[in-house]
Amino acid sequence: MNDLIARHAVVIGAGMAGLSAAKAVAPYFEKVVVLDRDALPDGPALRVGTPQARHAHGLLTGGQKALEELFPGIESELAKTGGVSLRNVSDVIVERPGYDPFPRRDLGFDTLCLSRPLLESICRRRLRKERNVEFRPHCRVTELIPSSDNGAVASVRYESERGAPDALLTGFVVDASGRAAPTLSLLETIDAPKLEESEIGIYIRYTTAIFEVPDDASAEWKCVMHMPAPPDVSRGGLILPIEDNRWIVSLSGRHGDAPPGEIEGFLAFTKTLRTPTIHEALRKARPIGEVARYNLPCSVRRRFERLEHFPRGVIPIGDSICRFNPVFGQGMSVAAMEAVVLGKLLASRRDHADPLDGLAADYFSEIQACLESPWATAETDFVYPQTRGERPKDFAGRLQYGTALTRLMADDPEVHRTVVEVVNLVRPLSALREPGLTARVVELMKAAA
Repeated sequence: MNDLIARHAVVIGAGMAGLSAAKAVAPYFEKVVVLDRDALPDGPALRVGTPQARHAHGLLTGGQKALEELFPGIESELAKTGGVSLRNVSDVIVERPGYDPFPRRDLGFDTLCLSRPLLESICRRRLRKERNVEFRPHCRVTELIPSSDNGAVASVRYESERGAPDALLTGFVVDASGRAAPTLSLLETIDAPKLEESEIGIYIRYTTAIFEVPDDASAEWKCVMHMPAPPDVSRGGLILPIEDNRWIVSLSGRHGDAPPGEIEGFLAFTKTLRTPTIHEALRKARPIGEVARYNLPCSVRRRFERLEHFPRGVIPIGDSICRFNPVFGQGMSVAAMEAVVLGKLLASRRDHADPLDGLAADYFSEIQACLESPWATAETDFVYPQTRGERPKDFAGRLQYGTALTRLMADDPEVHRTVVEVVNLVRPLSALREPGLTARVVELMKAAA
């Protein structure tokens, strides 16, 4: 393995961010150890350590492409193991205020739908075939130990299944823990300047139930997305097809408007949505298992890129950097895209005298392109007056632009395709501000004034 740049790497967390990161860094280290406090089953089982895995998860097209780059052939494998192919957007009923439904068109690309446990299990199985990757379940990381000069990471301390303390000597750590506690604690230990964070306080609550797809289900659609009508109504819903002929159905509400946690209340909640589509779809569907609930107080973006100095050999990824409103289904895809960036940076540094010198700064710089569009979407939650945080100064203008753009995409299939590609992280946010498109949107804004 002539591409090795160091002996040992440690990945904290075996969720989708950790699995993607482990695959990205494996070619460049003699050994990669993945630590997770939870059990790591062989098959697609729910895990105590990832309660959010019980809910609907979107694998956006950009994330799907990133996973295919990391795990070649995985798209085919996911399809063979039950993933449902969804055509954008002819297979989807999109209900949004003023457009119930939005025009359905074949935009020329597909998305795979499946449960998160199935996706994780396939990635774990792939990684277990890598001879230099080792999983250590039931290991809770307690601390990152800095080097003597506080300029780098030196080791990872953790507790094993029986609570016994242990440590791994390493000069490279990927923090995929989700809350970034190991990285934040390390920064505090070395007296780093206070890290800037941006928060969007939404206090979203969502509830999910699994249903068997009824025999008389409509063949005209595979997915339903019911968007809320802000600022007065925050209730939304999603029906997503997953493996084994099932629907995963998630209902949501912001700022304390919580969908009930039992099936009767869950179904009653669907009656309160703006349209009867989801309620009618579930009327004859048989629920499977228990209803799951999850709360998220805020979207968070940690501005690691603004720190002048960052410990050598530490790389946060996924939710450890940016946690989005889960309703938008961006987290897994962004994490996979960040892992691709990390892998490419390591590949480009193999011949450097010190491949890890300056790696974090380059990584933070390059992943901003992955975060721009999802964070702009997260900021739309400021449309609710109760949302906490610092609203963008141009927020009112953004809303006006978005309203006009929506009108334009309803009428123009090419604009529709562009917007959906941006939402799916296939094209950058800047595609929505190209001069020709901007001129047409501004013209509509003037007409509406």
